[in-house]
Amino acid sequence: MSDASEQAIRQAINTISQSDPLIKLLQEVKLGRMKPTDPGLRAITESWLGTYKKVLETSSLDRLALLRLDPLPRLDVLIDASILPPDHAAVTSLRAIFEKALSGAAEA
Repeated sequence: MSDASEQAIRQAINTISQSDPLIKLLQEVKLGRMKPTDPGLRAITESWLGTYKKVLETSSLDRLALLRLDPLPRLDVLIDASILPPDHAAVTSLRAIFEKALSGAAEA
């Protein structure tokens, strides 16, 4: 991976991580301090989904870099915690955008 590619993936990860609800808020849900349906949690999760979508749409990353950004495991955690329904429009959209980006990406 070139220095430019590594820099691009680090920037993408940093951008996505800034609004990631899994880092602190999922723990609050697991401890019962916050409900999965909490409006604040929903707002943060929606913002994170939008950020993730924007990063995937605007970054020109190769296939290997995109695989490092795969949103599917994180979406599965949010779905399993009942924070997001599996048929949520933003979830469906993010999955489709990731698959499209991955299918059109150049090999590393």
